Amino acid sequence: MFDKLYYQEKGLFLQSFHPAAVLAYLLVLLVLSLLYANPLYLLALFFLLALLIKEVDGMEAWEGFLKAGVFLMLMIMIINPLVIRAGSTIIWHGPQAPYLGKLDISMEALYYGAVSGIRLLVIMSIFCLYNLMINPDKILNLFSKVAGQSVLMIALSTRMFPTMVRDLKRIKEVLQFRGVDFDEGSLWKKVKKYSCLYTVLLLSSMEDSMEIAESMQARAFGSGKRSVYSRYMLRPRDILCAGGSFLALFAAIWGLQYGCGQYTFYPEADVLIKGLPTLITLAAVLFYMSVPLILSEGWKNCRCLKSKI
Repeated sequence: MFDKLYYQEKGLFLQSFHPAAVLAYLLVLLVLSLLYANPLYLLALFFLLALLIKEVDGMEAWEGFLKAGVFLMLMIMIINPLVIRAGSTIIWHGPQAPYLGKLDISMEALYYGAVSGIRLLVIMSIFCLYNLMINPDKILNLFSKVAGQSVLMIALSTRMFPTMVRDLKRIKEVLQFRGVDFDEGSLWKKVKKYSCLYTVLLLSSMEDSMEIAESMQARAFGSGKRSVYSRYMLRPRDILCAGGSFLALFAAIWGLQYGCGQYTFYPEADVLIKGLPTLITLAAVLFYMSVPLILSEGWKNCRCLKSKI
């Protein structure tokens, strides 16, 4: 279950990009999700992320993010109308409540809560795509020359959780093969069985830390200025991905200056499509942000494009 939440090398095309290009792409996606207030634009970003996650074979991991996101979305939709009184379209007149005043539920408050929930789903999907698309070690390697010791601590910390989950699963299987049943017996017996399990996990973690320390000592860590080696080269696919991201950001900023992507909820909800420029800007942003998907399809179906990128 937990192994779906962190990076797994699957040899997919979307996992072959340079870490700097992926970081730029995801950062632009995050900025767009924060800049846009129009529900149409946010839904378009959500649909794009769904296609990207499907392309990187991460629907099972995304399901967990969606469950948590939908729950939070419902909470926002419930709480927001209770505390916001700015809407003019009242759909329910409630009683007088202590500290909250008269509970009048407006359509605009519900609408704003739903759109805020969609933005939250988009942001959570971006982090899900980050976990699936790029190895954390590659990202940390980008900054190893600038802050080597800090990067080492972050790398060890990010590895700790998946490593402990993997070791816990392995130790539990070994104990089950030896006849230990973790589901039978009283509560106290189950606690004793699991305490034994976590004791072995603690000892295993201490042995791993000693091995890491010996490996660092063998590599003369801390004896002087460290050298940095990176085997990641910029290829045409990386330039196209980063270039498409920055073009999408430029198109988004240009559109926002003319009101494309902006939206007003209070006192009355605005229209989704204010004119042709709204659709043109959305199409341009989606096209530029779809460059990795286009390249992925070309990699699978076009030999000529595969040889070029």
